[in-house]
Amino acid sequence: MQIPSPVISAEPTCFVEMVFPEHANHYGTLFGGHALSLMGKAAFVAATRRARCAVVMATSDKVEFHEPVRVGELVELTALVERVGRSSMTVAVNVVAERLVSGQRRIAMQGLFEMIAVDDAGRPTPIPNDIQQKVAP
Repeated sequence: MQIPSPVISAEPTCFVEMVFPEHANHYGTLFGGHALSLMGKAAFVAATRRARCAVVMATSDKVEFHEPVRVGELVELTALVERVGRSSMTVAVNVVAERLVSGQRRIAMQGLFEMIAVDDAGRPTPIPNDIQQKVAP
């Protein structure tokens, strides 16, 4: 039986996190630093899945905080690689907040992250040609 090779797709990376009191500021809302950490994690996973090699974050850009997220709400993170270059990728991350009881959902945050493929020495390395393409219009 032949094992299929890994599929490199343009599928978004999605995951859900619960906001607990230890993730909140003194206003009872998600601490901005924790939100950025979650967004960076989503961008990292999406970029690594796309490049299938080690990646690091070069920049975060245009991170917008639209709505506060309160303790007890869920955050759903969706990351999609929007651009693939020689050794860099642009990853868009959207965060949707959800009230568990009512199911009400709203866009809470959005941001762009530039991720760089690196070799074992931490230097930029080319992303294989067979996966260099524009993923989103």
